[in-house]
Amino acid sequence: MIPYRVLVVEDQAMPRQLFEMFIHSSEQFKLAASIDNAALADVYCAGGGIDLILMDVVTKNGANGLEAAENIKKHWPKIRIIIVTSMPEYSYLDRARRIGVDSFWYKEISREPILSLMERTMAGEHIYPDAPPEIRLGLAASSEFTGTELMILRELTGGYTDAEIGEHLHMSRFTVRDYVKSMREKTGFRSRTELAVKARQSGLVILEPGKEE
Repeated sequence: MIPYRVLVVEDQAMPRQLFEMFIHSSEQFKLAASIDNAALADVYCAGGGIDLILMDVVTKNGANGLEAAENIKKHWPKIRIIIVTSMPEYSYLDRARRIGVDSFWYKEISREPILSLMERTMAGEHIYPDAPPEIRLGLAASSEFTGTELMILRELTGGYTDAEIGEHLHMSRFTVRDYVKSMREKTGFRSRTELAVKARQSGLVILEPGKEE
């Protein structure tokens, strides 16, 4: 059997080395290349010979693995892609499904070994967790936030005012203010600044590079 050629896209040295080690240990897979910037992934795909990509979301220089995956699926739909991430950002799962990513794997909490997931993915399965990992933000669990609250929370981490957030999300600044107040009460944080800082640190919401002022 000819082994599947795997491209690893991961900017952190430790997980990248682990992925490489797992691939080298398997007769079913062969390491085609290992890079730290998702923006370069399409170059390797254009050269041919890539069967599977292990793609991190946040990579070097802010390059987004989901954006890279979407581009690759448009041009090379037969290449299988597994998103691998440690970020609990709530929107990643739905976004990955929409763009046709084949499988999704959380680095720290997934029980299934990555090699097993790779084998099942190449066999035609689509493996996704039921939900993002639950984390705590102050007194609240991440599952306690509504979709609207999370959208506002993401904007809040960019330092935007209520009026600016309202303009971005097509609601009044007074509505935004009420949501922020409700989230402060839910989490127990004393200020909107503390709420924004803790939300950013938790990884629950991530404002993509270029969208911050």
